[in-house]
Formats: sequence, structure tokens, C-alpha cells
Amino acid sequence: MKPKDNFMLVKNQRIESNRRLSAKAKRRLEKSKADNTLKAYSSDWSDFSDWCQHHGERDLPTAPETIVNYINDLADDAKANTVSRRVTAISENHIAAGYGGKNNPAKDGIVRAAMAAIRREKGTFQRGKSPILMETLYLLADCFEDNDLVSLRDRALIFLGFAGAFRRSELVRIQFEELTFTPQGLMIFVPQSKGDQYGRGSTIAIPYAPDEEICAVRALKAWLTAAQIHSGPIFRPFTKAHSLRDTQLSDKSVALVVKKYAKMAGLDEKQFAGHSLRRGFATSAAQHAVDALSIMRQTRHKSEKMVHRYIEQGNIFKENPLNRMYGK
Repeated sequence: MKPKDNFMLVKNQRIESNRRLSAKAKRRLEKSKADNTLKAYSSDWSDFSDWCQHHGERDLPTAPETIVNYINDLADDAKANTVSRRVTAISENHIAAGYGGKNNPAKDGIVRAAMAAIRREKGTFQRGKSPILMETLYLLADCFEDNDLVSLRDRALIFLGFAGAFRRSELVRIQFEELTFTPQGLMIFVPQSKGDQYGRGSTIAIPYAPDEEICAVRALKAWLTAAQIHSGPIFRPFTKAHSLRDTQLSDKSVALVVKKYAKMAGLDEKQFAGHSLRRGFATSAAQHAVDALSIMRQTRHKSEKMVHRYIEQGNIFKENPLNRMYGK
């Protein structure tokens, strides 16, 4: 979707027309937010702007009452979390346009009250995709063919995605130069991620699995050797002629690969997506009594809130009071 002219988070006219800023400074200011965040905000702003145009309202600057009317229409069909994100996008665009602080209509008390009412009415529970658990890996392992290049790539992608608790974007961005194989396993340097917007980087350790059938390190070695990859992105798409491209795989392809093998394993592919690998690691770790801090070290979560949610899901049967009741 092409950003609207009044979407100020991209090509901000206040920045572009500022003669005191160098060209280099302007370029960096445009990168103050991640690309995926900008895409989401752009889509959200377009929806709000179109609604304003249809109802004869002004979008920038807008009035608090306009936002309240918009989100109440939106809440008829959207989840509370979606409505909240739209308000955030409206707020961020106003800040970029110079309407910050008390001049930001999205921060008005009437908007906060409207959001509170929507959350109470609709709730904030988000049903995520099903996790790829440790035992699920064994089901998927039976679906791969040892002598097929696509199969070798997909096995490495799934096993590594699980073992490293990678986000889709992190997984497809891994470069050969960021890999270090050791006698204990594999170390992967992640230069930047969603939780590390300033690019401090982190190193993920993945030991050899005792069971070769689900070993991410061995699966990756087999793929790199067969594909003869010695530099650049380690996960790449194939052409129609079945030759390997030099570019990295798209993050959307991760979901397609997961769904493909979930279906082959006899599972409902609609219940799985790219995030199933990351969620599966955290949930499986909780089932194996791994503590929250150790899980966070692998998942690179900065907040314990989401990790504790995974732990609760992982222990929903393990710590169920009925277990003791049945035992007696």
C-alpha cells in the first residue's frame, strides 16, 4: 500500500524542508522506526484517513472526538488489540507532524476512556497459532527426504527456527558469515532484531542434539554442504528450474514451509504459521521446567510478560490441580 501524502512517518516534510539538517541526518531520521513497523502504521493510517474522508472529517490534525467515533466503528468488527494499534499509529503520525504532548488528540482523556470501554467489552485475549513442540519435530522429521535439496533446506529451516527461537525475519536474514561451528554445536550472531532496535547484537548458542533425527546443527550442515553455500544468506529460494537463487528467502515463506510439513505430518496446517517455531520452543522449554530467564536468553525477549504466558501454556496440564486429585 502506497503511503498517503499526510503519512508523516515517511518523507516527513518537516524534516525534508529543514535546511539546518544534512542529507545524511535526514536519511537516518527516516530510519527511526523499523520497516515492518512503518508498514503497519502506514496501513493503519490509510484506514483512518479513508474513514475521515468518507465522513467529512479532518485527519491531520484531527480531533479527539473524531478518533473516538472512528474506533467505535472499527470495534464493530476488529479486535481490541487491533483498535489499540490503530490509535498508536494515529498518535505516532501526529507526533511526526509536530502535534506532540498536549496537542496530540490521540492522548486525550476521551480517547483513553473509549479504548478502556472497548477493551472491557471485547477483551484482549489473542489466540495465537499452535506451537511446534519438541514432539512435533519428530512428526515433521519423517516428512523430509535426505537427497532432495528443498527438503534439506526446509528441514534446516524448521529445526533451526525452533532451536534458536527465531522470529521469521531473523531466521531468513541469517548470513553464512554470522555462523561459527564449534565442537559443542553452533553459535549464530544476530546483529539486530525486533527487541534490539539499536543493533547491539546477540549471540545464540545451539548445541548438538543427542538425537540426530531432530538436530538443528547437523541439519544446517547438511543443507550448507549440499547447496554449496559459503557466503551470504543461508536460506534461499529456488527458481522454477530448481536452481538456487542468491537472494534470501522471504519471511512469509517460513510460514508456508511450516504449513507444508504440518499438513504432510497429518496436522491441520491452518493452525500453524512461522511464529509456531518460536512459540514452540518457549512452550516446550516451559514443559521441561526451564526457568524464565533461561528461556528469555534464547528467545531474546526483553519483557517477562510474554515468556510467563508461554510458561503458563506449557504447564497448563503439568501443574493442573486435577493431577493431584486424580492421584489420590
